Amino acid sequence: MACTRGRITSLLALSAALALVAGCGKDASSSGDGGDKREHDGKPVVVVTTTWEGAFAKAAGAEDVKVIVPQSVQHAPDYDPKPSDLAAVAGADFALYAPFEPYAGKIKEAAGSEAELVEVNLDNDSDKVDAEVARLGKLFGTEDAAAQWKTTFDSEYAKLSKDLKAEWPGGKSPVVVSQVFTTWAAKLAGMNLVGTYGPEAVTPAQLAKLSKEKPALVLDNAHMSTGTVLPDSGAKQVEIVNYPGEDLDLLPVYRNAATVLKEAMRKS
Repeated sequence: MACTRGRITSLLALSAALALVAGCGKDASSSGDGGDKREHDGKPVVVVTTTWEGAFAKAAGAEDVKVIVPQSVQHAPDYDPKPSDLAAVAGADFALYAPFEPYAGKIKEAAGSEAELVEVNLDNDSDKVDAEVARLGKLFGTEDAAAQWKTTFDSEYAKLSKDLKAEWPGGKSPVVVSQVFTTWAAKLAGMNLVGTYGPEAVTPAQLAKLSKEKPALVLDNAHMSTGTVLPDSGAKQVEIVNYPGEDLDLLPVYRNAATVLKEAMRKS
């Protein structure tokens, strides 16, 4: 796993606050493909900012995963890290964050952690998920577990995709537009994606352009919704959830998306 202007403002504010806690220490970052690592017994301790990074870590084979931001917090940048959160980072081997969470580096600095800071490409596109899980598995030293998860994921994904295509109205791929971070759901269903929008609110020019495509469905991002995207267009808007639950299982994200997409197609 993107943000609105308000989300960006919140991120920057939190980042600045954590910089003060850290005493304005040097910026900490790592691509995760090198650098010094702490020794562990093959079961790395991983701290993640949200359940989304957590699900990627679990899929890659990590067993000891601590999530900083509770699932109940819809906008992660609104969360104010507690001392216990910083202590958890201090004891971790790896700290996972997303590019749109710039405060993650400051969390590491404030904790004085030796954890390796790893940027995760949070995108539920199946190809990107496979690649990211494999990369994390190599980084954690849990390649076998990551490969096993990939086998399960690929099989489940193929089944869901087949089932969704069987629901195409009249046997024809429905025309859809999607928020930029939910296009993975259109791909899952084999839908005809004719346009994207966001993360900012749709402008009048975009509205005219997207409406002209006459989409049957609008796939909106439940975590960053800007309201009804194409009012009076006749398109049915579907809310797609990107974040996994507290069990850090990524597969239900796809199952739930398939359920809402099936229902939407049956009603279109």
